[in-house]
Amino acid sequence: MNKKMNNSITKSARNIFSIAIVTLIGFTSFSQEDPVIMTINDSKITKSEFLQIYLKNNNDPKFDKESVDEYMELFKRFKLKVAEAEALGYDTIPKLMTELAGYRKQLALPYLIDSTQNDQLVKDAYFRTKNEVRASHILVKISPNAAAQDTLEAYNRILALKKRIEAGEDFAMVASGKTGSEDPSVSSNGGDLGFFNAFQMVYPFEDAAFNTEVGTISDPFRTRFGYHIVKVTDKRSARGTMESAHIMVSVGKTADEKAVINAETKITEIYDELQNGANFEDLVAKYSDDPSSNKKNGVLPTFGTGTTTRMVPTFEDAAFSLKNDGDYSKPIRTDYGYHIVKRIKWIDVPSFEEMEKGLEAKVTKDERSKTTQNSFVNKLKKQYDYKNKSKKGLEWFKSNLDSTFYRGKFRPESFKGNKVMFTMDKHDFGQQEFANYIARNYRSYSRDDISTAMNKLYTSWEKVAILDYEESKLADKHPAFKALITEYHDGILLYEIMSDKVWNKAMKDTVGLKKFFNDNKLNYVWGKRIDANIFETYKKEDAEKAYQLLQNDTISEAGVVKQINGDSELNIRKRTGKFDLKKTSYLQDVNLSRGLNKPFEVDGKFYVISVEELLDSSLKEFSECKGAVTSDYQNYLEKEWLKELALKHKITVNTEALYSLGK
Repeated sequence: MNKKMNNSITKSARNIFSIAIVTLIGFTSFSQEDPVIMTINDSKITKSEFLQIYLKNNNDPKFDKESVDEYMELFKRFKLKVAEAEALGYDTIPKLMTELAGYRKQLALPYLIDSTQNDQLVKDAYFRTKNEVRASHILVKISPNAAAQDTLEAYNRILALKKRIEAGEDFAMVASGKTGSEDPSVSSNGGDLGFFNAFQMVYPFEDAAFNTEVGTISDPFRTRFGYHIVKVTDKRSARGTMESAHIMVSVGKTADEKAVINAETKITEIYDELQNGANFEDLVAKYSDDPSSNKKNGVLPTFGTGTTTRMVPTFEDAAFSLKNDGDYSKPIRTDYGYHIVKRIKWIDVPSFEEMEKGLEAKVTKDERSKTTQNSFVNKLKKQYDYKNKSKKGLEWFKSNLDSTFYRGKFRPESFKGNKVMFTMDKHDFGQQEFANYIARNYRSYSRDDISTAMNKLYTSWEKVAILDYEESKLADKHPAFKALITEYHDGILLYEIMSDKVWNKAMKDTVGLKKFFNDNKLNYVWGKRIDANIFETYKKEDAEKAYQLLQNDTISEAGVVKQINGDSELNIRKRTGKFDLKKTSYLQDVNLSRGLNKPFEVDGKFYVISVEELLDSSLKEFSECKGAVTSDYQNYLEKEWLKELALKHKITVNTEALYSLGK
């Protein structure tokens, strides 16, 4: 299987949030005439199923015979691997079953909501996109499944911290104090999270912040991280979306004074060059220390309204203060170093009509969509002729459970009764299912008496049971859901079996790897190289000066660099090592001899090269090409494995249906 298809399938199985939910919901069923296009063993793949996968993996789909034949070969290899994984029982491995169940829950969310109430959530999300809130918080960590006593202690602790602040203590001092916030960033920000808007925090946190007045502190609330209190310090209209670039001179916040002075000197020199007409992108390529952007003209991920990217406040403020596209800032300092920020493009918050579809997709897969499930459950009750029969069955739990319930000592397997609690769609839901639910979810009810706890647990269980029942029917009701579940199922199995049979095997099989290398040594060859010291400058006179100084044996190479740079950090740079003449762009058309070579120019830069040794083409040692050998060995193992699978699993292709794909 080629890497494109392999990566597409395994990535989708590993990253639920990459799915385009709007497309998923908008999936239209194919006609009733849906011939089988391929059979592998006893498993049938229909024309519509194959076409959906084909379109998903081809941005520019073609339906000529050559194109569909080529893709069918890839698909056959993919299905061979999945069939082998199923034959070996990979689909019964507990961790993989759990992983798929988790994905299934996420994929089911768009189908288990009240679309009418969801509309209001979309409108709320737009308001919170158009506006931003600045808040500080204190976190007391507690796991979602913490014991009742631990949960109560965490709640009382956050409540006590709130009372201290309301009594007059400074929020930041309480947050960063010894018994304060457990958010690791508190030591540097005092709990201040800066400005944020919709979808940039977990939903309960976002909701609490937007519903708290400026200058006030929220009541304690819980997220999956623990208990929080939030102090809202400001609210404002959103500033829009910013695309920016930067030149960065790296210096850590704990760097010594000399390093800071050197970095400040360098960024000031760069800024002066900009002021004197130098090209921003050229200066990025020459001087920027940010490896993630210095090969891309300094361009950074878009940040601001509607994005998940957040920059440090100093950087954001500098970018948004620029008035026009193309403007750049004076040097600013962050914890990462000095920056010159360039505004590339600013976009205001779009209208609701422009954002509506995108917000619907985000809301549908976001935690907030769960808030509409109560009304959806009520609709299901009417649809499935729900009848509540819980009175007697619930009374048993109220009468027979005692304080051991709060300590998680209730054992559902010891409970023998199974009175019907409710019926729906001709199915009975009984005490046994409720008992299992109690045993798993008792922790959240530590402050309730038994009767109250049972009532709350029953309400919660009933909702979960009804939604689970509806989820079990989704594959029959919605072809799109069935297709995605199949894709995730196959992707998870593919990833696991490829790890075992190819990727990890190649790395662990050291004997086989060495043999493969010895059998294929001629594939791993060094080109002609030089072992050299290379001096790179931006001015001809600096290169000539370096050449003259290097001819003088009394001055070291480090001394040459220091003398030419003087008070600057920009005039000359030195590289030492072995350089491939064909793969190093500025060495490809240069004749070099051993010793010091005269200056030459390539692409506006000047080079002086002192060659220690001219190295002829030679075979690489295993240690010099282990990564490439491992990759090639993986490909070899995969090809040999596929030959075995083709003999083991029977595949039949309906070519008539295959060649009718574009019709």
